[in-house]
Amino acid sequence: MTIFATLDDADLAGKRALVRVDLNVPMENGEVSDTTRIDRILPTIREISGKGGKVVLLAHFGRPKGRDAKDSLRQVVPALAHALGQPVTFVEDCIGEDVAKAIAAAKTGDVLLLENTRFHAGDEKNDPEFVKSLAANGDLFVNDAFSAAHRAHAATEGLAHVLPPYAGRTMQ
Repeated sequence: MTIFATLDDADLAGKRALVRVDLNVPMENGEVSDTTRIDRILPTIREISGKGGKVVLLAHFGRPKGRDAKDSLRQVVPALAHALGQPVTFVEDCIGEDVAKAIAAAKTGDVLLLENTRFHAGDEKNDPEFVKSLAANGDLFVNDAFSAAHRAHAATEGLAHVLPPYAGRTMQ
């Protein structure tokens, strides 16, 4: 018996799964130079997608203090899509109407990567309003970011209090 819910316990069909992952990967010349962190999250992404969920990835990159192009997750998309063997839709923010529209337009099994959560001060502050804005984009929360799980941020700890929480395969 586990003391936490895993993907084995989740009804994923037709659901929007907010999945916190670690994509704070090393970069060289604008490309991912080590895909280890990407490789570790593939089983969780593939399982949610394969069971009919929409995969909505949340992550941070770097230590930005506000929006900064050098810390955009857009640069991770080619390596992630290549590793997954399927397209990954990048969304320019992690909250708001454009995010909601992109998720609504996605098909079952699609993978979306939202922009760096730390572009918003509310992430690191675990601001309840920011948590609410993030949660509006999902039906359930999957934490698969072992390396960030100890932080009480909105996209790690906060979401687990407002959406049904599950451990991803890396976390498990």
